[in-house]
Amino acid sequence: MPLDLKTKNKENKEEEVEEIRELSLSYSREEHYDTYFHKWIAPEHDPYTVGKKFYLFSAIFLAVLIIYSLVTNNPIVAITFILIGIVGYIYLKKEPQILAFHITHKGISTGNELYEFDNIKSFWIFYDPPYEKILSLRSKSAFTPYIHIPIGNENPVKIREILIDFIPEEKQEHTFIDAAESMLHR
Repeated sequence: MPLDLKTKNKENKEEEVEEIRELSLSYSREEHYDTYFHKWIAPEHDPYTVGKKFYLFSAIFLAVLIIYSLVTNNPIVAITFILIGIVGYIYLKKEPQILAFHITHKGISTGNELYEFDNIKSFWIFYDPPYEKILSLRSKSAFTPYIHIPIGNENPVKIREILIDFIPEEKQEHTFIDAAESMLHR
């Protein structure tokens, strides 16, 4: 029997309106993460400190690539390398943002991002002051297997004590990218 909207009785309409009101109320509620177990503030990354030799080597390398691109009649590649040089320089000079991190009952949040405990396999804290103070989360995602969160001057023991109740602690090794990044910072 096909549904005829004109012949529906009034009781069904009132029930549907009430159900829609309930649904709209539940969707209009926002969940606030005001309650947290621990909070700390840290820069999003360590400031990059590179010397004049790095800038000189990079400039020579980019100049060689740009000249080669122009000689082989590839102006688009030359423009690409020019833009890479400009963006790289701006990125190296940019001051890191100061972020607030929270450990809540659902996960670890920073700004608008929430790393839910359900999506995290394990954690490990790399702590070698002053070079390394990082909370590393092993994610279930194939695209971002590791998430590194700086802990700044926060006590790593306190963070560990809280996280161990939610996710397992498993020793992690540094990847090649981590090693290369730490070489830039030292």
